[in-house]
Parts: sequence; C-alpha cells; structure tokens
Amino acid sequence: MAKQKDFTTLVGDGGETHQQIPKKDTHDADGHLTTDQGIRIADNQNSLRSGARGPTLLEDFVLREKIFHFDHERIPERIVHARGSAAHGYFETYESLADLTRAHLLQKPKQKTPVFVRFSTVAGGAGSVDTPRDVRGFAVKFYTQEGNWDLVGNNIPVFFIQDAIKFPDLIHAVKMESDRAFPQAGSAHDTFWDFASLMPESTHMLMWAMSDRTLPRSLRMMQGFGIHTFQFINAEGNTSFVKFHWRPLLGVQSTLWDEAIKLQAADNDFHRRDLWEAIDRNDYPSWELGIQVFDQKFADRLPYDVLDPTKLIPEELLPLRPVGKLVLDRNPDNFFAETEQVAYCPANIVPGIDFSNDPLLQGRLFSYLDTQKSRLGTANFHQLPINAPKCPVMNFQRDGQMQMSVPKGRANYEPNSLADHGEAGGPRECPVTGFATVRGRDAGGEQGDKLRVRAELFADHYSQARLFWRSLTENEQAHVASSFVLELSKVKLEQIPARMIANLRNVDESLAKRVATGLGVELPKKSKAAREPVDLEPSAALSIQQSFQPTLAGRSVGLLFTEGSDGALIRSTAKAVKDAGGQPVLIAPKVHGVMLNDGSSLDADGQLAGTPSQTVDAVAVIVSEEGCRALLKDAAAVQFVMDAFGHLKAIGTSEAAQPLLDKAGVVPDEGITSLDKAFIAAAGRRYWAREPSVRQLA
Repeated sequence: MAKQKDFTTLVGDGGETHQQIPKKDTHDADGHLTTDQGIRIADNQNSLRSGARGPTLLEDFVLREKIFHFDHERIPERIVHARGSAAHGYFETYESLADLTRAHLLQKPKQKTPVFVRFSTVAGGAGSVDTPRDVRGFAVKFYTQEGNWDLVGNNIPVFFIQDAIKFPDLIHAVKMESDRAFPQAGSAHDTFWDFASLMPESTHMLMWAMSDRTLPRSLRMMQGFGIHTFQFINAEGNTSFVKFHWRPLLGVQSTLWDEAIKLQAADNDFHRRDLWEAIDRNDYPSWELGIQVFDQKFADRLPYDVLDPTKLIPEELLPLRPVGKLVLDRNPDNFFAETEQVAYCPANIVPGIDFSNDPLLQGRLFSYLDTQKSRLGTANFHQLPINAPKCPVMNFQRDGQMQMSVPKGRANYEPNSLADHGEAGGPRECPVTGFATVRGRDAGGEQGDKLRVRAELFADHYSQARLFWRSLTENEQAHVASSFVLELSKVKLEQIPARMIANLRNVDESLAKRVATGLGVELPKKSKAAREPVDLEPSAALSIQQSFQPTLAGRSVGLLFTEGSDGALIRSTAKAVKDAGGQPVLIAPKVHGVMLNDGSSLDADGQLAGTPSQTVDAVAVIVSEEGCRALLKDAAAVQFVMDAFGHLKAIGTSEAAQPLLDKAGVVPDEGITSLDKAFIAAAGRRYWAREPSVRQLA
C-alpha cells in the first residue's frame, strides 16, 4: 500500500479552500534532490556536455536553473538598519490592561503572544561590524489574534529630528560620504556633524549618541523604546497617551570606546554571536515592557510637547508601569528567510492601539511600507512566512508579483451582491470589531487645518539635552565630552566644530568648554536658541551607572591558564562563576590538551590570540610561575591583561601571575583581587574610579 502523502492546504483571501499540494520537507536528509519544478536530479556534480571535453549544452536545464537562482540570491539591503540579528520568542502579560485598551493581546494575565524581534545598527551596511558607536534598532513583531502589531523603535527614547521630511537628509549625512564611500558605520565625519550642527533639535539625541548607550555590551543588555507617543483606546472608546519601554532583565550594560574598537578587531560578529549563543545554551534574553500612560491634562503641564520625538518624559515624573515580559527562546532557522526578509512597519497596529500626531511617526507610517516593495520586490511581501499573520487574512487584494494564494470566483471587489446569486461574495467590514481611528485625531482631541508648521513647544531643543547631561555621573559626562571630541576631531570642515560647540553651550557651559579644549579651539559664541531652555529635575534612570546592579548574570568571565596551572583552582573558579549566574570562558595559548599541575588535561574554549579580554566581562589569571614566564614573552597575554585593566574590569589573580600584571601596568585597586569569593563579588561590575589613571578624558 502506498504511503499516505502529507499535504498542505492553500487558503484564499476569502477563507475558501482551493487545492492541496504535497508538503516539502527541505530538511529530509534521505529525500531526493530536485529542481525547483520538483524534477529529480540524477547528477549534481557535472554539467551536460557534448563529449567529455566538448562545450556545455544550452539544454542543461539543471545547470541553468541552479546558476539563475544563485545569480539572484541577494536582495537590496535596508537603507538603514541593514545589519541585524533576530530571534523568535513570546510576550507574556502580567495583568489585564482592559481598562486602557481593547487590544486582544493585553486583555488577560499570563496571556502569551508569539513575537519575532530584530536588533540592528543604523548607519552601517549589512556587511559592517556589530560594535561601532551607533544607535541600535529594537523592533518587535507581535503575531496577535487580531493581526500583526509592529513596535518599531530604538535603544534610545528620543530621535535626531522632529519631522519626517528631514529623515532623508539625516541618513544621507550620517551614511558614508557619497563621493568617497567612507567612513562606513560611523558618524565621525564632516557631513554628519555639518548637518547635526545646523539642526539644534538634534542636540538631545546627540547627547545620548555620544554616551555609552551607543556602545552596548550585548543586545541582551540594552533598553528599547517606542520613541513616539502612541494612544490606547479601551472598549468604551476612552483614549489615553502611551509610551513604550523595554527594560532588559540583565540590566543595561555598555562597553568602553577603546574596548569597542578592539572588539571590532577581535570579532566582527560579537553581538550577533552573543545573542545566538545565549539562546543556544537556553540562557534566554528577557525584557520587561513598561508603559507610561497619561492624558492631555498631564501633557499640558509639561514644559515640552509630548508629540515631539526629541523629548522624553522622565520616569521620576511619570513612573513606568510594568505590564509584561518579552522572552527570546528560539534562534532563526534561516537568516535570509527570517532575519533578512522580515518586514516591520509602524503602521501595523491592532484595535485598541492608535497613532498620535507626532510628525516623525506620521512620516514613518508611509516610509516603511513603501520601502518593503523596493527590498522584497513585491506588494505581496506580507505572504512570506516570517511576515504572515497567524490569524486569518481575508480581503480583495489580488495578483501582483509572487502572489501565493489562488482565489476562486469573481468577487474581487466590495461591495458586491454576488452572494445573492449563489456565488461567494467574500469578506465584509465590521464596524464593531474592526479597527477604527480615534475620532478626535489623538488623545488630546487636536483638530485643525493641515499646515506645514510645528507646535510652539517643539522649538525647545535644549532642555532635555541639559536634563540628560545633568542626570549622568561625572564619569559618564566625561565619556560624553570625550565622544564629542573624538567625533568632531574627524571633521575636516573647520566651521562645523565651532557651530556644534556653540549649540552645546545651550546644554552646559562646562561641556562646551571641555569639547573646545579637547579640540584645541576657542570657545565660540553661544548659538541663539529658538526657545530658551528650562532646567528639569535630573533623572537617575537616564544614567547607566546609577541604575546598574552588580551581577554576573548574563556576563562571562575569562579564565586565562597555561601549562602547569592549578587545575583545582580553575575548576573551583569556573564553578563559582556558574553558581553566580555567569558563563566561564576558558582561554589558553593553545586550545587542546593543556596539561595542568595535577596531571589532568584541559581544553580551552578560546585561543588566547583570538580571544582577547574584550570578549569577556572580567578575567581570572590562573598561571604557574613557569607559565607566567612564558606569557611575559607573549604580546597577546600582556595585551589581554592590559586591556582588562584599561577597560575597568575586575582581575582575579594568583601570586604567580604578578610579573604579568606588572608588565601590563596593572596598579592595585578594589577591582584587583585574589581568586576567592572576593573575585566573584568584584567580577559583576566595572571600576570607574580607575579610569582617570588609564586614559585621558575630556
């Protein structure tokens, strides 16, 4: 008896079943190799020729199809956010938000919704590195029962510009300069700072961009923000403003600039690898979704406009309400099919969520949908599996390139009366359950003439930049000032740094002076502010260092060892790191068969020359006297320790390692410990007090 075939059903837009076709199992190792038309291939090693040494024949359809498909494998990369990494997971609610919104995914406690999350850099191309100073994208696709909701944001809560009409100018300026195609994935060049210095509204975002927020330690350790003000609508039609925040459960952590540069050399795929390997070892990255909900009365009391995407609402003024948890628990099966072809669009919302009049958001609603056609080549990109909703799709959209459904019948328009004549009439609108835009345009009830203008409070470009600066620790402020100096030092047009510093004087005089001194230029006259800034209460939540919780959870500790090292000490240190929630990484000059003092042999996870200390969060140097003497002649070993010290990491060490520490310039402080409980306690943090002794900051 023949084996029953496994079939899949094609369902049309109207929900009707059209036909059944056999399922393809592309992972069946025992299956037959076929062409795209399903014809079995007898020989995949040799082209069809006229004789053993004769010309290849044009009739070889196997060769032609294979080469044809290969020639067209690549699609246009994203103009921005081209380099990305992604994962599958779920979002689980803590409580019902029925009082605020009728969105189905937020109605019940412990309700789970599948998600696909993509993280990305902004400026670089798809082949650029993971660790430049850059804003990171944080895009979440919720596959809800009411359709897809895409919350598309960044790891910074504000943006460079207020109006979408300036977005092409911003991206043209920050991308590689058009006549020379460099620099790649960096803003430290003329055109970006020329634009930024001429756009005072970008000042707040520049403060964030020059901070450690743009040098994340891991994609698992950065925040995400919806940026814009959105709206919630409940079942009674009541509206409220809402802002969305993702907070990593591992806490926010960053690298240092010098460390980030060296990470680029050590591992171009550092963040991508870190995310993949964490999920692969079941150490699932998690975030908490917090919301800020408010009404127009609250908004009216603020000295800035909540529709201005260059502004945020401090958590101290409006605390976050935790509403759910995001967990990433499955890596993609195929990078191209999922991570590369996923198409996010902020216009994808569900009933119970709506837009505000934020002018930058309004432009994004058009731009994202438009760009998918350019990238994916068809208006039917939503039918790709990674983009397809997990709820029924029924409409009268027809045809187009790569149409995958086969609708039957004549009904391809609405309204129609074909059902009255015994034919399928297709789906119909439903005013009760369907999405309806808020009647008053937004939660504030704003209405009026359509004008090319901005609200008065949008002219305040400096108050929140000043708030961000005043909320940072002295150390973080030094990083911001030094970042401005470094980036502006790359600018060749001499009028630009002065113009930028003139703007910074509206943020803080000391910042402007430090940048001017760092560049060796005179302090320029303060630029005229379109609206005088006001002093806002500092917010500790804006500071990475003030919010940081010392922990080894999600962090890694490098254990450097050599021939003759203390095997018991290596094992006990690795166990202590694991018990504290960290990941021990064994590092040695050679990877296999390192003989220890107890006669045992140990393999390393990474070879010393290829696993610098930038790849871990703390280091333990466990060497014998003989092993230490060998490492003193190894530049990679000296650099390993020197960088760990210079990057303000904890260093646990045995007595035998002291000569190596001396050669690396390590000076004792509270982060230099013995290999005992003190090291485990020290390994979960950085030692900022050390920084003035290892580098010159502005």
